[in-house]
Amino acid sequence: MKSITVEELKDLQDSGTDFQLIDVREDYEYDEANLGGVLLPLATVIDEAEAKISKDKRVIIHCRSGKRSANAIAALEGMKGYTNLENLEGGILAYIDAFGLED
Repeated sequence: MKSITVEELKDLQDSGTDFQLIDVREDYEYDEANLGGVLLPLATVIDEAEAKISKDKRVIIHCRSGKRSANAIAALEGMKGYTNLENLEGGILAYIDAFGLED
């Protein structure tokens, strides 16, 4: 499974690189703090993947700490066409620890 550090993600965001950010946490977690990605709770990932997750661009998946996003990637990699997925190491907690959140 490919992974990306929070520093690498921040560089992508700052450079304007085209990628998709998927947040697999629950609604209430997203409402508390988010990185601006598409909310797709883990329980819905497989059912919603075809409609909401790109197969054509880089896709970074994150959760709170990295475990749920790793589970999502493992499930998606079993589906045809998902070879472009990366797990955010440490999840949103590591991102907030390193950079905080923009208002």
